[in-house]
Amino acid sequence: MTGLTRKILKLVRQSLRLAGIKPADPLPCRDYYAIAIYQGSSPLDLQPAAGARTPVLTGADVNDLAAVYVADPFMIRCEGMWHMFFEILPEAVDKGVIGHASSADGLNWRYGQVVIEEDFHLSYPCVFESGGEIYMVPESHQDRTVRLYQAVDFPARWRHVCNLLEDCELVDCTPFFRDGRWWMFAGCGEPPLRADGLRLFHADALTGPWIEHPRSPVVSGNARIARPGGRVVEWEGRLLRFTQDCEPRYGLRVRAFEITELTTAEYAERPATFEPVLREQPGGKWNSSGMHHLDAHRLPDGSCLACVDGWKWAPIRAANTATSR
Repeated sequence: MTGLTRKILKLVRQSLRLAGIKPADPLPCRDYYAIAIYQGSSPLDLQPAAGARTPVLTGADVNDLAAVYVADPFMIRCEGMWHMFFEILPEAVDKGVIGHASSADGLNWRYGQVVIEEDFHLSYPCVFESGGEIYMVPESHQDRTVRLYQAVDFPARWRHVCNLLEDCELVDCTPFFRDGRWWMFAGCGEPPLRADGLRLFHADALTGPWIEHPRSPVVSGNARIARPGGRVVEWEGRLLRFTQDCEPRYGLRVRAFEITELTTAEYAERPATFEPVLREQPGGKWNSSGMHHLDAHRLPDGSCLACVDGWKWAPIRAANTATSR
């Protein structure tokens, strides 16, 4: 057994202990992500939605390819239907693609198909509307770009419009419109996780040119509060930024910050709450190892509906039960 093999086995054992799994031997393991629907009075107060199975989507629901898992969900409502876009990780290759599912009520979801695939990894499909058109900015750091797509036959067909940024390895880029300008958070930092830094950009128009904020990076050296964890949301006068808590391991929890100052010269934020808004649920559940994403939407009655993801570290040979409902 080589020194590298010993180190890998040690990391596997440590991860299994953190996830509450105690195998008799160091089984090959991996992360299994799944998607759920939560609801509550606000994005800061969410619980599993009544009337929805939990999780609502797993890799087993993908029927046009063999999938390990689904993750990073974003929703948008269009012509009376809810549409969800998310990363699918195929079993055949370690390269994410973007999938789609739909729902009439936001609770019961039907998988559709893969809608965007490139020669490089795609994930975190941040979908939004602007000027009557629907756009998406998925993560494409392997291509060293931040790419903008536009729906040409929603929801199934998309075209690459342009690159918002190039020659960069930014993760989980999150654009939003505020006070007449476009803004975008982007995760950065040491590979492979790029979880300890957060850069901020702004532009007059969605297609750019994009300019880095003078206060950027707005977070440095802090993996608990840096990497984006979902859409920026305005809720009851507060502008909320959601972030992954990646200490002591990646994708452990989701935290929320209130942006208190956002201009082309200044940036400031403070914790919206000191407790995580999403966290791991020990006990062998589908999210027993962590939760790392939240996309919140206001309903007509003022309540909140959100798609979230969570993951479970499990032996590979138990994949069929790792995301059991």
